[in-house]
Amino acid sequence: MKRRQFIKRVVGTAAIASSKAFPAAKILGANDRVNVALIGCGGRGRLLARLMREVPNVEIAAVCDVYDAQAAAAKAWAGPRCRAYRDFRQLLEQKDVDAVLVATPDHWHAIPAVLACQAGKDVYVEKPLAHTIKEGRSILEAARRSNRIAQAGTQHRSSPHFREAARIVQSGQLGPVHFVRVWNYLNMYPDGIGQVSDSEPPEGLDWELYLGPAPYVTFNKNRFLVTYRWFWDYAGGMATDYGTHRFDSVHQVMGVDAPLSVTASGGRYGLKDGAETPDTLQITYEYPGFVLSYEASMLNGHGCGGRTPGKKYYLTRGPDDRPHGMAFYGTNGTLFADRVGFEVYPEPQAESGPGALSAPAGASEGYRMQRKEASGEDATDLHVRNFIECVRSRQKPVADVEIGHRAAIVAHLGNIAYRVGRKIRWDAVKEEIVGDAQASELLARQARKPWDLI
Repeated sequence: MKRRQFIKRVVGTAAIASSKAFPAAKILGANDRVNVALIGCGGRGRLLARLMREVPNVEIAAVCDVYDAQAAAAKAWAGPRCRAYRDFRQLLEQKDVDAVLVATPDHWHAIPAVLACQAGKDVYVEKPLAHTIKEGRSILEAARRSNRIAQAGTQHRSSPHFREAARIVQSGQLGPVHFVRVWNYLNMYPDGIGQVSDSEPPEGLDWELYLGPAPYVTFNKNRFLVTYRWFWDYAGGMATDYGTHRFDSVHQVMGVDAPLSVTASGGRYGLKDGAETPDTLQITYEYPGFVLSYEASMLNGHGCGGRTPGKKYYLTRGPDDRPHGMAFYGTNGTLFADRVGFEVYPEPQAESGPGALSAPAGASEGYRMQRKEASGEDATDLHVRNFIECVRSRQKPVADVEIGHRAAIVAHLGNIAYRVGRKIRWDAVKEEIVGDAQASELLARQARKPWDLI
C-alpha cells in the first residue's frame, strides 16, 4: 500500500469516526510477548525502549527515525529481528507490532499517536502529550474510539512518594492549601544554545519529513535534536518541557483537573542565541480555592527552597541549590517535593505577623504538625512497566491519556497567555478560551500539507 493511500485510509472521515475501520488488536495474556515499536530514536526514546525491554517478554520489533544514524543505532541495539524505518507510516503497517512508543519532538507526537490508535496499536506518548491543546484532544479521542491503551510519559504518577504527598494534602494534615509554587531553573547564560548559520542537513536526515506539519524553514542544527525544544514550531520551551511533569503532580496532589484563568509574563532577556521561547517566565494560574505560581529561569540554576543535609534532591549541582520542584503551602506546614522525594516543614503553633491575635511575646509554643520526609527514585521504569502491564490486562494506565492531556493543557495555556500578553480564562468543559479570539487561535496550529490531518 502506498503511503498516501495509507493516510487517506486511516485519517479519512469514516476511519476517524469509527474504530471499525480496523480489526481489533489481538488479546494478550499476562505472559504473552509484547512487541513494541519505537518512533523517535533519540536519547529519551532509546532509554524508554530499554526500560520497556527490561520488562519480561517485551521485544523491540521496529524502530523509526527521520535521521538514519539514529534509526541504525537503535536497530543495532534492539537486535537483528528489529526492522528499521525512516517513515513511521510504513512502521504502522507492520502487523506484529502491539504497541508504539512515540518519543519524537513535540510537533510529531499527535499524528503518529492518532494513526497508531486507528491501526489497532496501543500507544505510550512522551510528555507533553501534544504540541497543541487540540492535538491532545485528537489523541484522547482516537484512543477512546479505538479502545486503545494510551499512556502519557508523566512518570511522577508512578512515584510512591507523590501518592503519599497527595494523601497528606488531601487528608487535611497540611491544613488548607491556598498557594502552590512550581519552579524549574537552569543556567545557560551567556551563550544558551549558541548561534549557527543555516546549512545543508546532515547526510541521512530527511529534513522535509522532520519538519512535517511545522512550517518549512532551511535546515539549522539548533532546530534539530536536543535544542528543538526552544522553538515554537516544535515545542513550548520550559513550560512544556519541564513544567508538564510538575503540573500533573499539582493536579494529583491537589485533586484538581484544570485552572480557571492564566496570566504570564517574561521574555528572552539574557540569552542572545536566536532561540525563541522565554529564558525567564512567570505564570499565575487561578484554580478553585488556590493559586499556582510557576517560575522558570534559564539564567540561574539555584531554584527555591531549603535543603536537608544528606538528603538527595533532583538534578542539583552544588550543596545548596534546588533547581526543580514544587511547594504546597498549608496553614499547618509546607510540603516541598521533587522527582526523588518530599519534605514537610511544620509551621509554629503561634500565629505570626503584625497584630496577630495569638502571637507570643516569647518563645515558640511548638509546631502545628510533625516534620516528615520521604525519599524515592525516578519512576520511569515503573511507569513503562505499568504501560506494558496495561497492554496485557487492558486496564487503564496510571497516567492515562486524559491525565496527560490535562497536564499538557496547563503548560500550553501558560504559553498562550505569555504570547498574547494578557489574562485568559479557561472553560475546561468545552476546552475553550473564553472571549478571546486571538488567544483561541493558539489552541491549534495550521499544519503544513499534507500533514493537516487532525
